[in-house]
Amino acid sequence: MSKERPSRRNTDVVPANDRLEGRNSVLEALKAGREINKLWVLESKDGKKPDPVLSRILNEADKRKIPVVRSRRDALDRISQTHNHQGVIAAVASHEYVAVEDIIEKVRSEDRDPVLVVLDELKDAYNLGSILRIADAAGVDGVIIPKHRSIGLDSVVAKASAGAIEYVPVARVTNVAATLRDLKEKHGFWVFGTAAEGQTPYDKADYKGSIAIVIGSEGEGMRDIVRKECDYLLSIPMAGNVNSLNAAVAAGIVIFEAVKGRMN
Repeated sequence: MSKERPSRRNTDVVPANDRLEGRNSVLEALKAGREINKLWVLESKDGKKPDPVLSRILNEADKRKIPVVRSRRDALDRISQTHNHQGVIAAVASHEYVAVEDIIEKVRSEDRDPVLVVLDELKDAYNLGSILRIADAAGVDGVIIPKHRSIGLDSVVAKASAGAIEYVPVARVTNVAATLRDLKEKHGFWVFGTAAEGQTPYDKADYKGSIAIVIGSEGEGMRDIVRKECDYLLSIPMAGNVNSLNAAVAAGIVIFEAVKGRMN
């Protein structure tokens, strides 16, 4: 992956994958123990009371001896990729992916059946960030994304996740269809795909056991090769005039229904 070339006017530019932006994202990274190398913080105006969240960030940075650089807004704007840095940007160690097998082993060591979410070539950073938030809120054990033709864990995703990226394990695989096959044959998973033509209403499916929920890409949905690995295709009945849902919205509907169904 190519890195940004430092600007002569601003030597504080860091690679996009090596920074977090926004107060909640940075605070959650600090709380989760993420390694942070440096903070850029908007210089305060004389007499202005500091924001409570920013105060917590600065207090934690002080405890951990993290260098803090007070910067003007135009300097932060030049560094920012999200264009919504909220006055704080952190240089961090690159976010690490985990192995699918490690997620499964950890969950089963706790005597539970895993719930995984698999994203088939999702390309929108805000959708991925939203799905990470949904996964964290619902108690999903891990998210799987492909290495190619898919958004990865960058600073925009981190910002959109509002800190959930620090708590939801993400695995990156070469072949989604082969991974689903392995989940079924080696680990006993049932695979549920979301599709407009699905024959199983999402609120009628049996979500017991080890399950993987597949969400297709924006606009195109699941690829045929992935669809063939699904045990069930789920449909979400809609009564409106627009016969489609945002990927993150569809994921939220199905994921929370699955979690509810596992409690019954």
